[in-house]
Amino acid sequence: MEVKLNGLTKQYGGKLALDHVTLTWEEGVQGLLGPNGAGKTTLMRLLATLLTPSEGGAEIDGVPLTDKGRIREKIGYLPQEFSFYPGMSVGEAMDYLALLSGVKGRTDRKRRIDALLEDVNLAAHRRTKVRALSGGMKRRLGIAQAMIHEPKLLIVDEPTAGLDPEERIRFRQLLARFAVGRVVLLSTHVMEDVESTCRQVTVLKKGQVPYSGELAGLAEAARGQVWLAELSREEWAQADGRYPLVSAVAAGNGMRVRLIAKEQPFAGAEAAEPTAEDGYLCLMTKGGEAV
Repeated sequence: MEVKLNGLTKQYGGKLALDHVTLTWEEGVQGLLGPNGAGKTTLMRLLATLLTPSEGGAEIDGVPLTDKGRIREKIGYLPQEFSFYPGMSVGEAMDYLALLSGVKGRTDRKRRIDALLEDVNLAAHRRTKVRALSGGMKRRLGIAQAMIHEPKLLIVDEPTAGLDPEERIRFRQLLARFAVGRVVLLSTHVMEDVESTCRQVTVLKKGQVPYSGELAGLAEAARGQVWLAELSREEWAQADGRYPLVSAVAAGNGMRVRLIAKEQPFAGAEAAEPTAEDGYLCLMTKGGEAV
């Protein structure tokens, strides 16, 4: 199973939202990272055939995007904003959405629905009206409906938004199991989700791909540019905003900071072993200044 992008491009008037992206995703969970406006949603909507490319194309399991009917049989999509039929129960909504997704046999639908509701911890709410679900429960229901027809490509946009820590762990485990023999495209701002679930990651920046590859390789993008320093509050007030900041925590009467800089930013600052989060932030910056 592969997803291949070949010069995939989308232009809105004079704005190039996705700029000739060429890459290949293989089986497993693929992380998709990038700031707002980087082109992530455009890319996902193109793969879901909700948008038409301006140039280039893509193939999902050997099927070109131009064959929209076959592509929609192969994908499951959970957008960031997703609405259900509020007057239906959870079970009724899942059964209806399964029918729309092409799962025709009643016995097969029931088997899949029972298994998925158990997986997303909603089995006890089968008769609950959708309108009565909490935000986190609706996200879990959205995940279940996207998986109902066992797609070859599952696209999920910020799927852990609204989930508590225990639910987030359960969701990551579910994705890992589902990704066997499939591609799962996970778009998220939560680096913990990426580090816990993804072996490979793609970074988008202004419609282009500055990095696509192993998660470990993303960390290497920050090699030699990550520093730890302890500053007084006065020093911190003067330094705040001068360098891309990874983290800052109170330490006694001062601050312990982790930041990105081409060279030692302060006397006493120590070089640190980079993480994937450091690498991502480094790719989003230029010359030690945020861009």
